[in-house]
Amino acid sequence: MKAPLLLASTSIYRAERLACLQIPFEQASPRCDETPHQGETPADLALRLARIKADSLTDDYPDHLIIGSDQTASDPDGRLLGKPGTAEAAARQLKRCSGGTVIFNSAVALAGPIIEAWNVTTEVRFRTLSDAEIGRYIEKDQPLDCAGSFKVEALGITLFEWVRSDDPNALIGLPLLSLSRHLRRLGYELP
Repeated sequence: MKAPLLLASTSIYRAERLACLQIPFEQASPRCDETPHQGETPADLALRLARIKADSLTDDYPDHLIIGSDQTASDPDGRLLGKPGTAEAAARQLKRCSGGTVIFNSAVALAGPIIEAWNVTTEVRFRTLSDAEIGRYIEKDQPLDCAGSFKVEALGITLFEWVRSDDPNALIGLPLLSLSRHLRRLGYELP
C-alpha cells in the first residue's frame, strides 16, 4: 500500500491542481519562514521553500508522502514579485511587468520515504498594459493573493502575449506533469 499523500499547503489553487490527479490527499499548513536569504536567486528560493514546507510536516505525518511546493516570480528587472495584498500594490506590480517577460519558478519537493525536489520554469510575456486595463483587470479578477498579481486560470490570461513552459499547470502553482511522473515512479496509479 502506498503512503497517503499530504499537500503541505493551504493554497486553494494547489489543492485544485492536485485534485485533478484523482488521488486522495490531505492538506496541512506547513511551518515555514518565507523570507528570502541575501543573494538567493528566485529559483533557489522556490526550491528551498518547497523543501522546508515538505520537511516541516514529516514529524507530524510520518507515514505520508508529503508534497511541498512554492513559487517565485521575478519581474523583467529580476526583482521578486510577491503577493500584492492590495489593489494598489497589484497595480504597481502589473505596471512593472507591462511589456516585459516575467519568470516564474514553480518548485516541488517530496518528503517522507524519499526526499526529492525540482523546479519548473515558466516565462510569461506581458502585453503593454494601460493603466485603465490594469485597473479593470484588478477590479474584475481580484488577484491580491497571487504572486505577480494575476490569475492565469481566469482573466489573467488576457494580459499576456505568450506563455512558455514545459507544464501549463506550473503557472498555477503545482507542476502536475513532473509531479505525475514522480508519483508513477513511486508506484501511485494514475490514468
